[in-house]
Amino acid sequence: MKRTQFMLTRVVQGLIAIILIATVNFMLVRAAPGDPVSVLAGEAGASDPQFVAQLRAQFGLDQPITTQLATYLGKVVRLDLGFSYRQQQPVLKLIMDRLPATLLLTGSAFALSLLFGVTLGALSARRAGTWVDSVITVVALVFYATPLYWLALMAVLVFTVQLDWLPGFGFSTVGSELSGLALAWDIAQHLVLPALTLALFYMAVYARMTRAAMLDVAQMDFVKTARAKGIKPGRILRAHVLRNALLPVVTLAGIQAGGMIGGAVLTETVFAWPGIGRLMFDALLQRDYSLLLGAFLVTAAMAVLFNLITDLVYTLVDPRIELT
Repeated sequence: MKRTQFMLTRVVQGLIAIILIATVNFMLVRAAPGDPVSVLAGEAGASDPQFVAQLRAQFGLDQPITTQLATYLGKVVRLDLGFSYRQQQPVLKLIMDRLPATLLLTGSAFALSLLFGVTLGALSARRAGTWVDSVITVVALVFYATPLYWLALMAVLVFTVQLDWLPGFGFSTVGSELSGLALAWDIAQHLVLPALTLALFYMAVYARMTRAAMLDVAQMDFVKTARAKGIKPGRILRAHVLRNALLPVVTLAGIQAGGMIGGAVLTETVFAWPGIGRLMFDALLQRDYSLLLGAFLVTAAMAVLFNLITDLVYTLVDPRIELT
């Protein structure tokens, strides 16, 4: 019962956060230079004031900003994200068509970064002060400091252009009529480079945090007591040190899981991955307000959802935490 009340409170807080985010996003997008009318009028080569005024009335841009905001929030509450006049499709449909590709990319990158990050961090902590620890630390710092777009470009140049090992662009082979396992294998090959590129940065973060947390936990009294009892070092590392050291890693992973979706813009753009990040980039260039706001809102909702899941997992991982 207490856990149910805890989650209901978090859900209400999450909904309030989404409304506030939607409001801030709306104001920021409206404050940016340019609008859909100027882009459409420029492409059509029409500068007639009457034509421009008709377009503004059609998009609702002739109304006061407060009226536009109230109309937008009213639609959001009804799960109506609007209509993309550039794509001539409902915004929600466009986002739902792209969402699976983004979830596949970010989910794979998240799993890889967490798995290898925790493993390397644990190995580094166990071999603290040795050359193994130094190598892992240097590699983690390099990947943490290297710009994501540069890693993406180098991955394409090396593994696609030079070695021709993996496809560098797209979700699947263009023009192929594959199905079943053949299609899944083709998608998996296209997924390798973007997923690894996105995972490397987060892997470095988890490796450094796991190492620091394990070294801190290893100095605590209950670990010293376990050693005094003669428990095997491997069991102490797994059951006592690593388990308690994972708590801050779980917290950070939950926060970054939602942010990873919005942070995939560069990766999806470089690898031409048909996800929400690429959709947001195209909408920004086209000043497609409805589509841009819809994509922002969905990514924000995903971040809030992952934070809620993290709160629940955290209470399960550490029973000492009070549900308040």
